[in-house]
Amino acid sequence: MRVAILGTRGIPASYSGFETAAEQLASRLTDRGHEVVVYCRPHVVDRRLKEWKGARLVHLPTVRNKYLDTFTHTFLSAIHAARTVKPDVALFFIAGNSPMCLITRRAGIPTVINVDGLDSDRSKWPGIAKTYLRFAERHAPDWADTALTDSHAVAEIFEQRYRKRIGVVPYGVEEPEYDAALPESTPTLDRLGLKPREYVLFVGRLEPENNPHVLVDAWARIPAETTRGMKLVVVGGAPYADEYIRQVRRKGDPRVLFPGYVFGRGYWELQRHAYAFCAPTEVGGTHPVILEALAAGNCVIVNDHAPNVETVGDAGLTFSGGDGVRSLTAQLERVLGDPALVEQYRERARERARRYSWEAVTDQYEQLLLRARDASKPGPLPPELVDRPGRPATLT
Repeated sequence: MRVAILGTRGIPASYSGFETAAEQLASRLTDRGHEVVVYCRPHVVDRRLKEWKGARLVHLPTVRNKYLDTFTHTFLSAIHAARTVKPDVALFFIAGNSPMCLITRRAGIPTVINVDGLDSDRSKWPGIAKTYLRFAERHAPDWADTALTDSHAVAEIFEQRYRKRIGVVPYGVEEPEYDAALPESTPTLDRLGLKPREYVLFVGRLEPENNPHVLVDAWARIPAETTRGMKLVVVGGAPYADEYIRQVRRKGDPRVLFPGYVFGRGYWELQRHAYAFCAPTEVGGTHPVILEALAAGNCVIVNDHAPNVETVGDAGLTFSGGDGVRSLTAQLERVLGDPALVEQYRERARERARRYSWEAVTDQYEQLLLRARDASKPGPLPPELVDRPGRPATLT
């Protein structure tokens, strides 16, 4: 089976959960004998890279604009897939790309779309963009052969909002293995002036709906005698959000570090050695970064946004998104003052993460993509149109 993956920034992953999912699925599907083509944006993936983990990379231009980047690139990718690659099935990510499903379907290509976590709820979008995204979300099940999301909570919201039921396949997680025979070094912590178990970690896009400003405000309310020398480490950034990032940085005190993006081994080093991890995001579905924090054995604190609660189950702590800073401050103070509680949640986190293996997630995607492909092929006649054995055919 030849699979085209469209709508992400491309691989290797260096930005968000979409790219992580694309990379994990691409590498595993190729390992299983499928041919995978991933479309990439030139300002994210080096054009000289033609293959990654067995997947073929196709680089196409785009418009470097907050509102047109994804749409333009996915539009060109869909045309290229329909005319040149001609895959057996096309897999799109992000609901805003759903109109481009019409391009591949018109070319006779079975099409699947993951609408993710309802992008129209994100506060970063102005009114006209939200209107478009609601329109695209509503019609995603109509314009694709199969529509799905990564969270049962999101699927329920989608059904309530649009009166249409969509499928659910969660994102996965896989913590890289380290050589147990070698002493574990901490170069990233050393570079940032951090010590193991002496910082609280945030990782994500620095955008309003992810609420890093709420976390920074809550940290500022906690007295120094309570934090006991601990730091808050805010990892991440965001294109087209420079002013918001400046505002968040201005809120920080000397106990807050903003190292920017950290990838690869350095990222996992920060996850493995954090005292606790906080995800105050109030939108989206299954956030890969929360899964990664669970896999790293972190005590995880999340906003009580329904998909977050679904993800952590009883393996994480929650604060009230409605109460915001006040509720988060109280939960942080509770965690900082009770190391034994933190250890209890570390064990629960590791157990919870085992439910989200990428191999199991790839199994589900593979079955879904094969079904989409096979549904477009000629098949046997329905039973009601087939004569029973032994019954002579009749002519009329």
